[in-house]
Amino acid sequence: MNSIQNESVEKIARIQWLELQKQLLYLQKNSKFYKKLFKDNAIDISEIRTEADLRRIPLTTKEDLQNYNEDFLCVSEEEVIDYVTTSGTLGNPVNFALNENDLERLAENERQSFEMIGMLKGDKVQITTTLDRRFIAGMAYFLGLRKLGAGIIRTGSGLPHLQWDSILRFKPNYLVAVPSFLLKMIEYAQANSIDYKNSSVKAAVCIGEPLRDQHNNLNALGKKITQLWDIELFSTYASTEMATSFTECVYHTGNHIKPELIYTEVLDESGNPVKIGEIGELVISTLQVQTMPLLRFATGDLVSYIADICECGRNSMRLSPVLGRKKQHIKYKGTSLYPQHIIDVLIGEVLIPNFIIVVQKDEVGMDLLSIKLADTISEKEIAVLRQGFQTSLQVIPEIVLVNEKELNKLKHPVGSRKPVLFLDLRTTEI
Repeated sequence: MNSIQNESVEKIARIQWLELQKQLLYLQKNSKFYKKLFKDNAIDISEIRTEADLRRIPLTTKEDLQNYNEDFLCVSEEEVIDYVTTSGTLGNPVNFALNENDLERLAENERQSFEMIGMLKGDKVQITTTLDRRFIAGMAYFLGLRKLGAGIIRTGSGLPHLQWDSILRFKPNYLVAVPSFLLKMIEYAQANSIDYKNSSVKAAVCIGEPLRDQHNNLNALGKKITQLWDIELFSTYASTEMATSFTECVYHTGNHIKPELIYTEVLDESGNPVKIGEIGELVISTLQVQTMPLLRFATGDLVSYIADICECGRNSMRLSPVLGRKKQHIKYKGTSLYPQHIIDVLIGEVLIPNFIIVVQKDEVGMDLLSIKLADTISEKEIAVLRQGFQTSLQVIPEIVLVNEKELNKLKHPVGSRKPVLFLDLRTTEI
């Protein structure tokens, strides 16, 4: 499959709309959930001819996926090859299934992504994310690299000593990694006299954490990594529900959409499209998915978009990094914040290695914000941090010092695939 991203804007739109119409017909025939949705809302899919028509279809939510999970399945269980779950960042993990077609589509999606950053057959790539624990990303990377013809080193997550042993043994030129883990690899290399600055690694494909701001400049985390290790960092954005990734090209001016694989909308609070450069919620419809396709799924992620042609020649729309999540909005002392604003200060001021952000309600329903830090932090570091919060955010969260063991227990709850950096207690019992 060749990407259509270098075609004209008009041809891309025509092909994408055709794929969307095919998916509508497929859902009408095979999806118990969407059959009922169409019927309950008196929607005749043959009348969906424009973007305005499409907006007549109600949004699908994460709660729909949790409450009616089996109703989204469009194939027999005998066809299912792989079962995965979402990471559960904002709630309980949701089940997803993939058949042979969907695994092939997943591989093609990642092949295109790796090709977009300049990766070639014969390059060596070390995957430092897990391929187990029902995690779709590690498997997707493996399938995409295999399709590209790259050499693959599967180290899995954690274990900096194994990462460096593998780098020295096999000499990969690319890593796939969570950005904050790159900092841990650097710390380990410095502590163990590893000449990491002259290693074979020239670039990292980063997942799970934003590297750039709304203007595509490196944020505090991205700057910290590149100041310490002169490698090129590529941002990606993906989720289990989308079964598609948005990836930067070599010009680093936004994450490219693969228009034949996903249909995207960026909407305001009223459900209307935002203008170019404005922030809205990303709503997606998966294309060419057979097992559990989604139509107008509200991701909860806030992004902006760019529509002009990229320097790389691709005409596909580009998304900004995720700027926040609707459910993670904090209003603290009159200031609107998202966790990433706080993380940028924590990483950028004194490089706090261990923290968790906590938000809860006070007795009158206002947001209370605190940062839990390991009690090994110095008074001087706390003073620098407070000044950083005041300068960057105009507010200073409460700083709570706790035992490092207690902090790690909060950050790594049983069953979680990712460290918890933001603990929202506003909707739970305290």
